[in-house]
Amino acid sequence: MLNAIFFSGFLTSLALIVPIGAQNAFVLKLGLMRQHVLVIALLCGFMDAVLILLGVTFAGATFGQYAWTLLAVKYVGVAFLLAYGFRAFLAAYKHAQPMAVAPLNQTITLKSALVTCLGFTLLNPHVYLDTVLLIGGISVQYKPNQYDYAMGALTASFTWFLALGFGARLLRPLFVKAQSWVVLEIAIGLLMWSIAYHIWFLPIAV
Repeated sequence: MLNAIFFSGFLTSLALIVPIGAQNAFVLKLGLMRQHVLVIALLCGFMDAVLILLGVTFAGATFGQYAWTLLAVKYVGVAFLLAYGFRAFLAAYKHAQPMAVAPLNQTITLKSALVTCLGFTLLNPHVYLDTVLLIGGISVQYKPNQYDYAMGALTASFTWFLALGFGARLLRPLFVKAQSWVVLEIAIGLLMWSIAYHIWFLPIAV
């Protein structure tokens, strides 16, 4: 039976993942292209679920005790985001060319989608801070029912990514023109670089 602890976890998780981020931007783009939406949405939710359960099980202490792991993720993640941002700007340039065709029917391989999604998930220190440390830490106050809180949090993750991926098709009419993709790719590029900038200056003590 659903209870207040479950809904507390659900709402906390939504508050952390709904603000636009690298994962959300990628799922939105795939949703517009109708490429691998179910697989990627489920992967995002699954990875969040693993990290949330890890955080709740170890009471948010795992990465707090091994800050050097977050530091390693930080540097690799910044490089990944900078590279993906550059790729988005390059795509915007191509879409801006005369006679450019909107990529609604272009194909992204499943392997490429999976690798990119895992990069956005595992190379972002904020993912660990939000799921392992924050949600894990908050769950302590709900003992012995902390796993009700965890179930609410991971349910929110699956719900959000599925809704975002499949809901994106409602925006397809806006993206039948290449110019709309120019705007989207520029926005994604700026988002990736701004996240990289924020992560670079993220204080992580070792």
